[in-house]
Amino acid sequence: MFAAIRPLNGWVTEIDRRSALRAGAGAAIAGALAAGCSGGRPAAAPPSAPATPAGPSGAAKSAAPRPAPAPRAFAGQPVQIDHGPRDRPRVALTFHGQGDPAIATSVLAEAERAGARVTVLAVGTWLDAYPRMARRILDGGHDLGNHTLHHTSISTMGEQQAYAEITGCADRLRKLTGSIGSWFRPSRTPDATPLVRQLAGRAGYPHVLSYDVDSLDYTSPGPTAVTRNVTTAVRNGSVVSLHFGYADTVAALPALLDVLDRRGLHAVTTTELLTP
Repeated sequence: MFAAIRPLNGWVTEIDRRSALRAGAGAAIAGALAAGCSGGRPAAAPPSAPATPAGPSGAAKSAAPRPAPAPRAFAGQPVQIDHGPRDRPRVALTFHGQGDPAIATSVLAEAERAGARVTVLAVGTWLDAYPRMARRILDGGHDLGNHTLHHTSISTMGEQQAYAEITGCADRLRKLTGSIGSWFRPSRTPDATPLVRQLAGRAGYPHVLSYDVDSLDYTSPGPTAVTRNVTTAVRNGSVVSLHFGYADTVAALPALLDVLDRRGLHAVTTTELLTP
């Protein structure tokens, strides 16, 4: 089994470091490089994305791709969504999509083993480097969205540059999946400026997705702290900010999912969180 965690006065005090092995991090953890939305420590360049699995004959598997959902408007929700309904035991774990694809794949696989579905806001240049990750995310039943083209500070940009950041990532998503993605989240900020909200709407996104719980995993505080940061703040309807590419996130995820399960909180996609 996974993480040996012992709750003490409501705090998670111990996480078995072997959880990182079960999460499939292995050597990939050492290559984590994603930069969080408020900064992070760079690491070594990541390895290439895993090859497409082969069937018994050695030929690559071929299956009808899962249709990529388009953005939709949710009645009664503001332009910027920070959380979902508070009267249902659902939460959305949202991942900033950047970093080593092996770690990203491990995170997705661990979520799927626990029956959880997540939301990935992908950076456009990450999709350029690892185009197969777009379909991997969708085929796992997760939401896929837009986190700008270069993951730079969109709040400080002028209209033309900011719009290019949004549409640049949207174009890559469309090319890979047939859709601009279900969601848009601005880069390097939890809150979109009025201009960015307007530009996101022009690009085809009725809502901007923010969050009400920050794991602070991009600061590499250790898996115990990542789990504590989430579990002490999460509640019905919460949208949690997490990142691909950080070893602490991989190591914390089994314990985090276990705590959510014991509290009766179901980890669902953001679309499911907001759907009545």
